[in-house]
Amino acid sequence: MLVLIKSSPHTSEGKRGLKIARDTSSDIVLLQDGVYFMINDMLDGFCGTAYAVKEDVALRGLSDVIRGVKIIDWDDLIDKMVEEDKVVGMF
Repeated sequence: MLVLIKSSPHTSEGKRGLKIARDTSSDIVLLQDGVYFMINDMLDGFCGTAYAVKEDVALRGLSDVIRGVKIIDWDDLIDKMVEEDKVVGMF
């Protein structure tokens, strides 16, 4: 399963999206303000693969804090969504 998270880590929606991903051992894609999960080790303990959309990372000036997150573009996101059995979001 793939979980799309667009809300910042300080919102209940963002926290819920990450919790669902952790509970179901799913991968996540960070979009919009969800890319803020990349900073301050907010993904510690997350065992799936984390992806972030390149444009959203760049728009928020976070290109230098990429740690353990794979950067993808919109075409890659569409491919990932097609490949997955289930896609859950947007939190």
